[in-house]
Amino acid sequence: MSYLQKSPWIIHYDASSCNGCDIEVLACLTPLYDVERFGILNTGNPKHADIFVITGGVNEINKEVVQNIYEQMPHPKVVVAVGICACSGGVFKECYNISGGVATVIPVDVYVPGCAARPESIIDGIVQALGILEQKRNTMKAGAEGTV
Repeated sequence: MSYLQKSPWIIHYDASSCNGCDIEVLACLTPLYDVERFGILNTGNPKHADIFVITGGVNEINKEVVQNIYEQMPHPKVVVAVGICACSGGVFKECYNISGGVATVIPVDVYVPGCAARPESIIDGIVQALGILEQKRNTMKAGAEGTV
């Protein structure tokens, strides 16, 4: 974790899950799993977030909300799809109102499968996202230095 330049902030959005994955995401914040030991903070404002953690399959009603949250986040940003519903649509994939997984609406960097995804898996996915975030930061920094 020493390669991180700042503490990453995450924003969590429940697209349309059964709340199983949401409970596990919140469990990551409890003292038992303590994701804050990595410097990760949960925020409610997408303009402050570096990592977008999303659970549940995307439906027609919240498709615009997901896109709006994603577009409000500053660059670089990483998206983590938590749970099988966020990854592929899960058991609701064939429902009339489900568009599918998160990748049908926005680009996804890390997939954390499971029904419900375990807190250990979620933390592992977020740590992977931290590496991707730092790579994107370095790429942006190199691109900005090349234009000056």
